[in-house]
Amino acid sequence: MYAITGITGQVGGVVAKTLLAQGKAVRAVVRSAEKGAPWAARGCEVALAEMHDQAALARAFEGAEGVFVLLPPVFDPSPDFAESRRNIDALRAALSSAKPSRVVVLSTIGAQAVQPNLLNQLGLMEQALRTLPLPVAFLRAAWFFENSAWDVAPAREHGVIPSFLQPLDKPVPMVATDDIGLVAAELLQDSWVGTRVVELEGPRRVTPNEIAAAFADALARPVSMQVVPREEWETLFRSQGMQNPLPRMQMIDGFNEGWIEFEGLSSTRKGVVSLEEVVGRLV
Repeated sequence: MYAITGITGQVGGVVAKTLLAQGKAVRAVVRSAEKGAPWAARGCEVALAEMHDQAALARAFEGAEGVFVLLPPVFDPSPDFAESRRNIDALRAALSSAKPSRVVVLSTIGAQAVQPNLLNQLGLMEQALRTLPLPVAFLRAAWFFENSAWDVAPAREHGVIPSFLQPLDKPVPMVATDDIGLVAAELLQDSWVGTRVVELEGPRRVTPNEIAAAFADALARPVSMQVVPREEWETLFRSQGMQNPLPRMQMIDGFNEGWIEFEGLSSTRKGVVSLEEVVGRLV
């Protein structure tokens, strides 16, 4: 049996559907019975647990051959990442208690970066979980193609997409959530000893200009990218309700400046789903 956290999201959902299609038993780890109902209807066992509830998580992971761990994203964190630290502590304690046969953790490109940025949360998770006396795999995924969901409205309504990724002709490592879920499901059924890192990106790196071109094809209208000047980011993010936009800004700086990158010291994988496929679905 495989316990899946984040099952109601894009990646966790693909992991679960892949395992179910292979005839595997899946336990959906969700916050409420309501969220678990669609998965129960698919034949999943349902376990209720908040990600900061160590005891509930331990019960959810008990008896699992593999556990898929996805840290709830916090895009507007406290300066010390207190929200994520609480969840990480609970996850580590629960996994240590339940002792599943193996753990697959969704991490990120740049998790090893020492510069302050939003992705440090996942670096903290790697540091904590790599000390577990269990086989643990960190799946470091590139920037999600599905982040372009935010671009659909401006592309459709104005034909212009604001871009924080810049310069507009700089290729960025990206990947589809379908590919992430498929690789995670594969790893859950693999065998290894100790800690391993698997880095995953799409078939090719893409530029912001190529994202605009994909939208132009999907919408059958001209679409272009427009750089959002760096000096405008903080005001813009705060106007959108963010209290602490600096980590997000630093993360984007890392992609733009090139210091958020794969470590290159581990197994590297390439997905098969293209940017054009994802944008077509989003549109």
